[in-house]
Amino acid sequence: MDFALSPTAIKLRDELLGFMDECVYPAEADLPHGDPQVLEDLKAEARRRGLWNLFFPGRLSNVDYAPLAEVMGRSLLAPEACNCAAPDTANMELLALFGTDEQKARWLEPLLDGEIRSAFAMTEPAVASSDATNISCRIERQGGEYVVNGRKWWISGAASPRCEVFIVMGKTDPDAVAYNQQSMILVPVATAGVTVVRNLPVFGYTDREGHCEVLFDNVRVPAAHLLGPVGAGFLMAQARLGPGRVHHCMRTIGVAERALELMCRRVRDRVAFGKPLADQGVIQQWIADARIEIDQARLYTLHAAWLMDSEGNRAARHAVSGIKVAVPNMALRVIDHAIQAHGAAGIGDDFPLAWMYAHVRALRLADGPDEVHRGVVARNELRKWAN
Repeated sequence: MDFALSPTAIKLRDELLGFMDECVYPAEADLPHGDPQVLEDLKAEARRRGLWNLFFPGRLSNVDYAPLAEVMGRSLLAPEACNCAAPDTANMELLALFGTDEQKARWLEPLLDGEIRSAFAMTEPAVASSDATNISCRIERQGGEYVVNGRKWWISGAASPRCEVFIVMGKTDPDAVAYNQQSMILVPVATAGVTVVRNLPVFGYTDREGHCEVLFDNVRVPAAHLLGPVGAGFLMAQARLGPGRVHHCMRTIGVAERALELMCRRVRDRVAFGKPLADQGVIQQWIADARIEIDQARLYTLHAAWLMDSEGNRAARHAVSGIKVAVPNMALRVIDHAIQAHGAAGIGDDFPLAWMYAHVRALRLADGPDEVHRGVVARNELRKWAN
């Protein structure tokens, strides 16, 4: 088991660290004030430095990409600045794996160029979407078209004015066996019958690109917009979500690292009861626990990435589920202690800690709740003891 980075990955990591210090962190204060040019300037600079589409399959191994995702995860801006932001990354992977030449020309190439954005419409308000076989959205063939009817929500990126296409998951054959009922179809945002109903806040924070409720009401698209084979939607979703979960976890480790850094800076500078907070035993315990738990989570995630590289995504499934539980829970503990160390400042907007906590807490639900992933790990363990 070798987690050593390739020379290419080492070079990219060093260049990415420089980009963060020189460009990304200084820009963080400007973007919330509504200047989208800040992000466009970062994108141009990332492209100039060769820090673009680092995630794309075939460019780097999962082990090589993991530390790059961690560095980008330290800032809200960096993943999009480098065209490595969800949900576009996984959508581009789906198009690369299953798209036709026409679909790739129309949507994959502009996504790779950063000209448009996309959204993945799977989760629904009326059913428990942790079980994807529950999905009720219908995709019905009528002549040379498919008709889409359904309501989706928590559709990330759908509020972006640059979002041009949904990958919609719905049922094409409700009578088929459970895992062959679903298909995926490409629906341009501007299609008649598509309505972005509302942008949903996350613990009071409204994401710039949005997490939206979207209605598909008798939406008609050409049959050529079907992505992949009919009935393959569930398996395609698993292909999409596996690598994406590793990316989420590595970015979240980056969030935890930054929270630890903020905590250390704060406790060295603040004095209470006659001595720096850093000299308080409880604070030192928080810092020690954070370092131990971050390093444990990183090694577990690198192990999952290594399994994907060496044995394939299917063999890594239980490890990916394991990190999807372990990493967000670890990060929440680190962020919570960092908030406590900052006192009242930790729950405001002068520091990014409250935003970090809200969004990492949401990650315990995104891409499958903890309970589902614990079930995957448990079943894998119990199989070892089957007669």
